[in-house]
Amino acid sequence: MAVEKTIASSSLAEVVDRVLDKGVVIDAFIRVSLVGIELLSIEIRAIVASVDTYLRYAEAVGLTTDPITVAA
Repeated sequence: MAVEKTIASSSLAEVVDRVLDKGVVIDAFIRVSLVGIELLSIEIRAIVASVDTYLRYAEAVGLTTDPITVAA
């Protein structure tokens, strides 16, 4: 995958298109402890992407489950 370098500025539409195409994932885990006692634990996962990009990400990290098959 090559890195593209451009000097021209991008419009907002181009930036939004690129973010939706590639996606942005912010994954954070915060733990506050005092003398070995956990006081606060926060897990944050924010994803900004198109549905297709999110589904590819979710499948790659194992967030999806197999669809439930209903027997007739």
